[in-house]
Amino acid sequence: MLLSLNQINKSFSGKPVLKNISMTIEEKVCYGLIGANGAGKSTLLNILTGELEHDGGEVYRSNGLTLGYLKQNSGLDRTSTILEEMRKVFADVLRTEQELRSLEKEMAAIMDQNSGEYRRITQEYAQKQAYFDSRDGYQIDVKIKTVLNGMGFMDRELQTPISTLSGGEKTRLAIARLLLEEPQLLILDEPTNHLDFKTLGWLENYLLAYNGSVLVVSHDRYFLDKLVSQVFELERGRLYTYKGNYSSYRVQKEERRQRQEKEYEAQQLEIARLQSYIDKNLARASTANSAKSRIKTLENMELVEKPEGELKQIRLRFDITREPYKDVLTTENLEIAVGEEQKVLCRGIDLSVKRGEKIAVIGENGIGKSSFLKTILGLIPHAHGSYTWGKNVSISYYEQENLNLNPERLAIDELWDRFPHIPEAQIRKVLGSVLLTRDDVFKPVKVISGGERAKLAFCILMLEKSNVMLLDEPTNHLDLSSKEILERALSEYPGTLLFVSHDRYLLNKIPDKILEMTANGMQVYEGKYDDYVMRKQMQEAAKVEENSAVSHPKTPAGGYRTKEQRRQEVQRKTRIRELEELITWLEKEIALLQEEMTQEEVYTDYRLAEEKTIEIEKKHAQLDECYEEWETLQEENG
Repeated sequence: MLLSLNQINKSFSGKPVLKNISMTIEEKVCYGLIGANGAGKSTLLNILTGELEHDGGEVYRSNGLTLGYLKQNSGLDRTSTILEEMRKVFADVLRTEQELRSLEKEMAAIMDQNSGEYRRITQEYAQKQAYFDSRDGYQIDVKIKTVLNGMGFMDRELQTPISTLSGGEKTRLAIARLLLEEPQLLILDEPTNHLDFKTLGWLENYLLAYNGSVLVVSHDRYFLDKLVSQVFELERGRLYTYKGNYSSYRVQKEERRQRQEKEYEAQQLEIARLQSYIDKNLARASTANSAKSRIKTLENMELVEKPEGELKQIRLRFDITREPYKDVLTTENLEIAVGEEQKVLCRGIDLSVKRGEKIAVIGENGIGKSSFLKTILGLIPHAHGSYTWGKNVSISYYEQENLNLNPERLAIDELWDRFPHIPEAQIRKVLGSVLLTRDDVFKPVKVISGGERAKLAFCILMLEKSNVMLLDEPTNHLDLSSKEILERALSEYPGTLLFVSHDRYLLNKIPDKILEMTANGMQVYEGKYDDYVMRKQMQEAAKVEENSAVSHPKTPAGGYRTKEQRRQEVQRKTRIRELEELITWLEKEIALLQEEMTQEEVYTDYRLAEEKTIEIEKKHAQLDECYEEWETLQEENG
């Protein structure tokens, strides 16, 4: 066991936030922590990490526990470069390496190998070498490169100052640094923000193989499904534990709620039956003892807690007022360009959208997905190609940051001004369906939360009743419960849906087809997200096979097209094997030499010690050259 909480309580200004919280974190287990916004997740994490004192209860942490905590806004040293920041994780190991080099020089400079100073240095050298080896000192740069590549910094110059990175890049770099630290307990608060599909997949696989425990707070249901084996849910200040991933949690939670309702109802009937008997028989001499026995039964009964009703949830329903014709949208050779200079993001888009289709648009960050929606809406110009909307089409648009809402208007006026013919009572009813009630509706749009602005935008979509909806990242700013409700509403929507999303769980539930946007157009994939992933993997495998065939073209007889190509390939593969063998041998030789330096017959012989030191330095240099050549040949081979 790494950490446990027992009956933890926490209040702020007299208001309880956490009530009798107990939880246990075991070794090498991945946990998910979920709960509505404001449920107390951050408070709980701060108590776990010791950053916040609790009001009552006990916190136990195992001796020597190393704990890493990635907050949503973790900071980095803006004056450092990418590489400098990563190497800070290994500062003590790198310092030890420098000390080893200095000790080697000191040993070489001492003439009297029998002196106490020489023995002292060799003993110190042995201790530091053992520590350096235990921390995989020779693998530091390999570890850094692996993690940075996985977190999306493959094409980034490692000398780039952190101050020049975007907010999303800084978040990814903070995650990379934390992964390199390898704490026994890794706590991640919304780590999937700002990550593309490729980086998400890498991070999931890395954490699945992580040699420690992970506690992750996330609204990414796909991430939770793939990663966690136990879910903690905070609800009304209490913590509930469920075995399995997110999908398993959903089933278990409903089963728990139903079971508690049945147990409570059955117990209440039994209490009523016992009380009725007591009321009728307590005063009678012949039955008084029997009634008293039932009183004791009531007094000793462990009461089942009355189930609290479901937390208030939003209600969404998107209807249409008329059917469009079969052909809803057609684009021909459409080009997406942005800015005054009309920088081209994507060209050659040929698309045909039919009535009732539900289509998701995905692609790398910055490829122009949002701009595509704005282009076909006529909000930004296009230089080339065309788009045509079908007859009887009516369109609603959800902008991902809700910038089409007037920040100065009151929430109720933002809705009422768009639909002045609708009575105020109906406007208030629609706002109430997304939990915008009482004083909240009289607040300016600019002061309500991102989640409340999203819900206000959904109110507009519900009242517009358009037969086509264009949605740009509709699940941003929503908690898990609201995402589930939106998902259900979109699946029941009878109109045509074209939406941009990074929510892989949503992408696995709603679309009939996936459109992947690239610089050269759109590729259509039938099915949902998992179908898309499978087909992409098949394409990549076919591409690798094709590249291999191109790199090693064969004649009908089975030989290479030219002897020169065959010769070069054989030489490359042979050299790679030679280098791998040489690297293994050099690492063993260096380890043996460093071990010899700690032996009395060596450190007492000045000339022998100097020779060993020089030999170690030479082999280090040779090892560096081998690694460099090996990486170059591997890139050529790939």
